Amino acid sequence: MKLFSAIYDWTLKWADHKFAPSMLALLTFAESIFFPIPPDVLLAPMVLTKPEKAWRLASLTTISSIVGGIVGYVLGYIMFEPWIQPFITEFGYQQRFDIAMSWFSEWGVWVVFIAGFSPIPYKLFTVSAGFLQMAFLPFLLASAIGRGMRFFLVAGLIKWGGSTMEKNLRKWIDVIGWGLVVLIIIAYLIFR
Repeated sequence: MKLFSAIYDWTLKWADHKFAPSMLALLTFAESIFFPIPPDVLLAPMVLTKPEKAWRLASLTTISSIVGGIVGYVLGYIMFEPWIQPFITEFGYQQRFDIAMSWFSEWGVWVVFIAGFSPIPYKLFTVSAGFLQMAFLPFLLASAIGRGMRFFLVAGLIKWGGSTMEKNLRKWIDVIGWGLVVLIIIAYLIFR
């Protein structure tokens, strides 16, 4: 079943749209606060279709993420109990939030850097940093460095791989997609 090939082709076509940079910025901003889809899924095909704009797109993604992170921090700082806590409970993030809180107490600002760079949900740490009233400047610096490293790495790898990477990815996209689905199901069954 070639479901992921169709999605891949649709994403590449959309990545070339004139409003794609605006959508990338909006997606990245929202992902830093609440949205579950990482911006890499749009950044990568956009760099693939326009490799000459790789650094500009990585910069746009980084800045949008930092601005979203600031909003998440402010929401956590000011509106945690009336607004954020009910969402955390409703969407089943309470356990993840508790883990984030314990990581903050153990590693401090380093956890923001790690969450910014890794696939760990950055949004939990932006809100948590505000709720814990973490010093803003270290939060901002850790976010900027972590998110910048991540998005520039993604853009650089895609630009470097170029058409060879695109051909290999197109060839294996369905295998990779279904493999990820199987891994997610296995992880769910193990950790539920």
